[in-house]
Amino acid sequence: MPILRKIVNYLYLLNLKHQKDKVVHVVGGGLAGSEAAWQLSQLGIGVRLYEMRPQRCTDAHQTDVLAELVCSNSFRSDDAQYNAVGVLHEELRRCGSLIMRCADANRVPAGAALAVDRDQFSQAVQSALENEILVDIVRLELTELPPTEWDSVIIATGPLTSPSLTSSITELTGEQNLAFYDAIAPIAYRDSIDFSKVWFQSRYDKGGGADYINCPLNDGEYENFITALQSGESYEGHDWDKVPYFEGCLPIEVMASRGVDTLRFGPMKPIGLIDPSTGTRPWAVVQLRREDRAGQMWNIVGFQTRLRVGEQRRVFGLIPGLADAEFLRWGSIHRNTYLNSVSYTHLTLPTILLV
Repeated sequence: MPILRKIVNYLYLLNLKHQKDKVVHVVGGGLAGSEAAWQLSQLGIGVRLYEMRPQRCTDAHQTDVLAELVCSNSFRSDDAQYNAVGVLHEELRRCGSLIMRCADANRVPAGAALAVDRDQFSQAVQSALENEILVDIVRLELTELPPTEWDSVIIATGPLTSPSLTSSITELTGEQNLAFYDAIAPIAYRDSIDFSKVWFQSRYDKGGGADYINCPLNDGEYENFITALQSGESYEGHDWDKVPYFEGCLPIEVMASRGVDTLRFGPMKPIGLIDPSTGTRPWAVVQLRREDRAGQMWNIVGFQTRLRVGEQRRVFGLIPGLADAEFLRWGSIHRNTYLNSVSYTHLTLPTILLV
């Protein structure tokens, strides 16, 4: 979210450099690129928004819709009083953010977090840009940095930048191997969950008070789960030992390898929850968050993984309530590209890199 706030500041600077008959080229139709295109159009500036999908897909995208949420459907905390992320949300709303407008319109219950129906959210963003007369959406992959003839350019291709464009950007910045691995959590079908073993509750009863499905584990069940998780077979990649994981979204099995209690003090922490069947706080809890407005799809919170599909079925089936769960999407892992957060003295307006 901080990157969206930065975009707004950049675009007002761009407005000082352009007349209304000028066009800004925005490369990448994710969250950043979509927001950039929208803000420019609201300033009366024409935009060509380039998105490579469906001409070229990625390992993580499922659709060709703009602003697709690849990993989580959560924008994190929406509490503007006590949380910095919530403050950023409010600032973006006051700046007329398209992303926040569509998120608010398509949110699903998620306690104090801002979570959305990812399909409806993306469709709303795309519809707004398709209906904006100053925005021309071009479905085309740019395999290298744009030509110097283009007056102003915003590169907002994000972590799933294509290999060829990544190579071109690397030549410009002079830095190599700026990448990490990110993981995706599985999604379960609501009607396949055993509700005799789980209950609805938000942590500390925030939000609607009953926004999450909670699967409780006692100490024995937790130990069995950790043992199975640590012994699970994972997909292997040729450069996974050289490229680090994103610490904010570690695969569940990597967290488990750091100690038997790591998960119990991480995504499986039971604080703020009381199991109504016992009247006490459980030893550990697996939470599921709603993925869609109809409440049929539920994401296993914090359970991003690179376990093989058969192992996911076996290991996650040990969680109370999920023994016979039907999974609509399995967990997976993908490579993300990023820019080092430094000031490139040779990169100044009107060229902006927001990879």
